[in-house]
Formats: sequence, structure tokens, C-alpha cells
Amino acid sequence: MSCALEGGCPTDYIAISFAVLFFILLLSKFILPFVVHKVPNTKGSGFWIPVIQIFASFNLLLSLVMSVDFLTFKRSHWWQSCYVWAAWVEGPLGFGLLMSCRIAQAFQLYNIFVKRRLPPIRSYIFLPLLVLPWVAGAAFIHMKKPLNYRCQMQTLWIIPIMCLHALYVATLAGFLGAIRHIEFRFDELKDLLKGIVVSASSIGIWAVAYILNEIHDDNSLLQVASRFLLLVTASVLVWVFFSISSSEPLLSQISLRKREPKEFETMGQALGIPDSGLLLQRESTPVIDPNEPLDKLLLDKRFRQSFMAFADSCLAGESVHFYDEVHELEKIPLDDHVRRIYMARHIIKKYIVAGASMEVNISHRTRQEILTTPDLAHSDLFNNAINELIQLLKMNLAKDYWSSMFFIKFKEEASMRSTNHDLEHMTDWNFSPRLSSIHCFDDPFHQEQFSKGSSHNSHDSKP
Repeated sequence: MSCALEGGCPTDYIAISFAVLFFILLLSKFILPFVVHKVPNTKGSGFWIPVIQIFASFNLLLSLVMSVDFLTFKRSHWWQSCYVWAAWVEGPLGFGLLMSCRIAQAFQLYNIFVKRRLPPIRSYIFLPLLVLPWVAGAAFIHMKKPLNYRCQMQTLWIIPIMCLHALYVATLAGFLGAIRHIEFRFDELKDLLKGIVVSASSIGIWAVAYILNEIHDDNSLLQVASRFLLLVTASVLVWVFFSISSSEPLLSQISLRKREPKEFETMGQALGIPDSGLLLQRESTPVIDPNEPLDKLLLDKRFRQSFMAFADSCLAGESVHFYDEVHELEKIPLDDHVRRIYMARHIIKKYIVAGASMEVNISHRTRQEILTTPDLAHSDLFNNAINELIQLLKMNLAKDYWSSMFFIKFKEEASMRSTNHDLEHMTDWNFSPRLSSIHCFDDPFHQEQFSKGSSHNSHDSKP
């Protein structure tokens, strides 16, 4: 069977079809949340790491096709060289980069939930450092030139290369051991375990296939079957790696789950905070005195949402949204560290980091205090920021609010509720579209039972 050596067997084209299909599915899984469900695009690692994973997945699949004789062609150009595809593209730019992305994500989980701080090193620095051993390995292979004309290595070379693969899987397993005691609200631990099992299984299959190819290179059937298994296994690997949602501890950009059509408008609702973002019929509205301090008035939920709508109409609602979400954070008991970290990290990503979607105007010193905090679950984490923003609101928005139609409407509705509790008299607030939303079907926060284990000791001061 000549195609066993030269490529182009029917099974080769079937394997390539599998690879193309899985990559199209992978690509659509990344794009659909942005196109169909309008998931907001972030500029941080939550967006770029999935993009790099797609790039690494494509390189891994293409390098296998080019280096393991799936297609019939003569290696007459330098870019068709075994060392370009088998050493550089498949290693540092393929499997190595793919595993490094997962390790960077596990490193984030470890720092955020175990150390209770933001990662001390940025992903755009940490990721290249993780890929360096693969670059060194590819350079060493390129110098020693151990590959034959079929891009195969001797067994003596396969062992250290597979050990390098196993080292990265072991690193993932180490992070799993370090965070296994954390009671995650969602699927982070299970997703990390999936990645370890799938990558370890793939390495085992690849090692057996390469070694059998080297020992029984005269067996045509084995040659064809082994390379078919290599590409199909790689296709499954990149699909599973991209489908698990631990790429971002708080907001997944890559999952598209359609278990429920339900939508959560606030992170507090996603975390199961009681009455988060809701205006209940039983809630009464006290008489609002403009002479009262603004920070005291904002404790009332109805006033806060009216003031928020006014601030949004002035294109200056970031500070009030920030206050509202910090107020939600304060409902979480101090001993519930995990949920406080989820909420605090969400607030930091949305309002504090430079270039955030709703970045608030606070001093550089206060911003750095938050970003370098040794405890993300600390009760006073956002106090200084709140104090600064309250002062800005008093100077800029508060005076105009008392003469606005929003306050007039607020007083009318308060009067109506005091005499008639019928639901027909309750008016929905018209929120600014800038308020981000979280969708169950494209977010790892979705769970069937949000209320489990979510008892709280504190509520709005004026329910």
C-alpha cells in the first residue's frame, strides 16, 4: 500500500475532515456568543487567551497534517521542512502554547481563590515564559536534526519529548491539588480536571503511536492507523480544551450553553444574592429629604435606581453602578470568602482596571490599593473608592437630580405606592443599555440551584 508511506489514503482524508469539522465547531463556539448573544468584548486575558488557544489549536492540527504524511507532496521548499512543522509549529506554537494557556488560567485561579489576590504577573508576560522550554526544545532538535524523511524520531528522542509534554500536564495537576479545597460556586475545578485527563490521555496515545511507528515502520496498516489516530485525538483534544470554561474565573467568553433561556442582569443575581436587582411589591418608599447626605439616601434601593437612571441619562452612570454593585457585595457574609472574591473580582474587572468597560474616576493611589490588595475578600476593599465617588456625585450630579424629571417621577410613584399597592401602578425603570448583562447560556455561572448555601445576614438598610 503505497499511500502508507506517501500519504493520501482514504483514512487520511477522513481524519483531515474530522480536524476541519472540529476546528469549525471550535471557531463558531468562540464567535457565536459575540454575534448572537451580544456578549461584551473584553480587552483582558479573558478574551485574548481564548484567541491564542484558537491559534494554537489551528497550528497543532495543521502541523500534524503537514508533518505526518497525510497528503501526497514532495518536500521541495524550506517551509515544507519537517523541522518547521514537527519541531516549531507543533511544539512551541501548537501543543506547548495550548498547554501554556491552560496553565496560565490555572495560575489565575490559584492566585485569586487561594492567595486571594490578583495574579502578581500579567498573562501577557507569564504566557511567553511558559512557552520558553518548548522554544528551547525546538531549537535543540533543529540543531541535532534527528528526524528522518518521514518526520519521525527514534524512540530515544521520543521519550524526552513526551516527558516535556507530561511536565506541563503535571503542572496542571499541581494547580489542581492546590485549589481542590476551594468550594467553587461553578465548574472551575471540574473543568481543570477534564483538561488534565484529556491532555494526559492524548499524550499517552501519541506516545504509543509514535513508538509503534518507529518499531514497526514496515507495517503499512499500522502506519495508516496510527496517523489517523494521531489527528483524530488531536482534534478531540483542541475541542475539549476550548469547551471547558475555566479560561476566565468569572466570565467565560467561549462557552455557549443553552440549558436555560434565563438571563441575569447583575452579578449579584448570578451569585444568588437575595433580592439582587429586584424591586418587590412589599417595598415601601420613605419620604426623601434632599437635605439628607447622599450616601445615606443611596442606601434606599428605589432612590438608588432612580438616581442611577438619571446618571445614565447624563452619560455619567459608572459611579452609581459601581456603588450599587459594592452594595450587593456587602450583602455577602464576611465568612463567605469564595463568593466575596467572585463579586470583588467582577467589580475590579468592570470598574477598576485601566480601560475597563465602566471605568470609574478615582485617584491613582486608590486604584493601586485595590489592584494590589493582599485580600480580595476584605470588607473595606472598596471603601476609599466609594468615598471619593460620593464626593464627585455630590459636586456634579446630585444638585441637578433634585430639579430633574427623574426626581419628580420618583416622588409621584412614591405617592402612588403609599396609597395603592396594586402592581399596575409600579413603573419599570428604564435602564441604560450600558448596564452589562450576564447570560446563563454563555456563562459558567449558570447552575440549577442558586439558592443553595446562599443564606445572608444583611439586606438593604431600607427594604
